[in-house]
Amino acid sequence: MQSENNLDESLQLREVQELQGHTDTVWAVAWNPVTGIGGAPSMLASCSGDKTVRIWENTPTPNTTSPSWACKAVLEETHTRTVRSCAWSPNGKLLATASFDATTAIWENVGGDFECIASLEGHENEVKSVSWSASGMLLATCGRDKSVWIWEVQPGNEFECVSVLQGHTQDVKMVQWHPNLDILVSASYDNSIKVWAEDGDGDDWACMQTLGNSVSGHTSTVWSVSFNSSGDRMVSCSDDLTLMVWDTSINPAERSGNGGPWKHLCTISGYHDRTIFSVHWSRNGLIASGASDDCIRIFSESTDDSVTPVDGTSYKLILKKEKAHSMDVNSVQWHPSEPQLLASASDDGRIKIWEVTRINGLANSH
Repeated sequence: MQSENNLDESLQLREVQELQGHTDTVWAVAWNPVTGIGGAPSMLASCSGDKTVRIWENTPTPNTTSPSWACKAVLEETHTRTVRSCAWSPNGKLLATASFDATTAIWENVGGDFECIASLEGHENEVKSVSWSASGMLLATCGRDKSVWIWEVQPGNEFECVSVLQGHTQDVKMVQWHPNLDILVSASYDNSIKVWAEDGDGDDWACMQTLGNSVSGHTSTVWSVSFNSSGDRMVSCSDDLTLMVWDTSINPAERSGNGGPWKHLCTISGYHDRTIFSVHWSRNGLIASGASDDCIRIFSESTDDSVTPVDGTSYKLILKKEKAHSMDVNSVQWHPSEPQLLASASDDGRIKIWEVTRINGLANSH
């Protein structure tokens, strides 16, 4: 295993609060992108093997500086099996939830009450992931049937499937839209990442690139992918115990909108000895990983010439939280506007809110 000499002894991952309520594995958490801004309380969604989605809100307690998270709503009696993935629309008004019952539900927040306004059907079996495009006009889903579906949001909250993408040869674990462009990436049990975009003038979507073993890619299931805030790099994590960073140094806007080509930049290996299930890139450049060794790790780009290889970029482990949960860590998500806050979810049925702080008491830079 890699040495942990680069750990920043002045940083710690402090547990702010543990959120209890789910009665089974918590598979994913998602921050509402417009909360926590301008005095609005932060809002977090979580989804679970208990067939429910929970909405958590941070309501500051009078006369205290400590945040107080409480469950504001339980979305139930809609999905009949595990809810595997949840994602907020960019304006924070709609929540999409993907389930093993082969449906994706769309919920609307109406004055704090969440109403199921649509149910998207089409996948043959388990839906594994759901993601909204940056414009909020497109939704992607993927599943065990090896397909990726792209849905267009129509007036009146109608959703129309505009493309079914058949390219993966196995279960598709995750879909993720680019932060600025209508480019979609998918990660699969077939060990590859695929990059999808509209092909020319038509409405046809096509695979622009496959990032697999032949291009220094992963050698086992790819579980998760995440873009940096500018969208010129992405990080992936895998059952092969590595994180990989991919780069598109050419301005994507000059590439007829297909956001490529992506090239393998570096591999972060030797830090994990169990499957890495989740990876997320924060707005200020930190990469968090959650794995089946119950740990949360945080990496940053190395600026030390003695560490950085001559031929390019490297990332170093700066923080490691042992026993972050009592079981597998399935999801790690940085807060969209408070980049020192991190949420995690686990097989232990718990969600935790963490804060990266300096041990001398000064919070990490906002």
